[in-house]
Amino acid sequence: MESLMLPFRRIVTGHDADGQAIITSNAPPTRTQLVGGPGGPTFIEVWHTSETPAMIFDQPLEDSEKGLVLAPPQSGTRIRVIDFPPEGEEIRKLSGADAAEKFKAMGGEHASTSKAGAPHPLMHKTKTVDYGIVLEGEITLVLDKGETTISQGDIVIQNGTNHAWANRSGKLCRMAFVLIDGQFTKPI
Repeated sequence: MESLMLPFRRIVTGHDADGQAIITSNAPPTRTQLVGGPGGPTFIEVWHTSETPAMIFDQPLEDSEKGLVLAPPQSGTRIRVIDFPPEGEEIRKLSGADAAEKFKAMGGEHASTSKAGAPHPLMHKTKTVDYGIVLEGEITLVLDKGETTISQGDIVIQNGTNHAWANRSGKLCRMAFVLIDGQFTKPI
């Protein structure tokens, strides 16, 4: 089941031949993927950059990345929107192998940290700094030690920590994420 939330537009700007600012694209993002089948989140890929500093082209084109990739490119960034349906028993009962398969479907097979006794079966960790903004609804951020429910307008700064998202609200939750490639200062 694709997202039941309203689509949004992605407006991309650039420059014409005279160097004047123009809108090059004004339409909903075209890359969406339901992860894990019915009851799973829908990833809406908005844009990514391949390097920092980002190259600024007169006529920016969406990179033809194949499939879903969890993390941003090395030295790059990624912005995506994820629609999280309410979490059901099928998520809470996932085995470590099942969780690893779900992350493999997201292009992030090495991110899964699921193990017996973990606070949530979809615990994962990426080498990124992520800004997560709740656009609609609410969701619970689960960490190794503790959790907090975040609501519309709240912003999470995720600093490469082991975590999971649990939608216990009974309603869809939409979040925007800006992911920035990072590097740990010490082994973790």
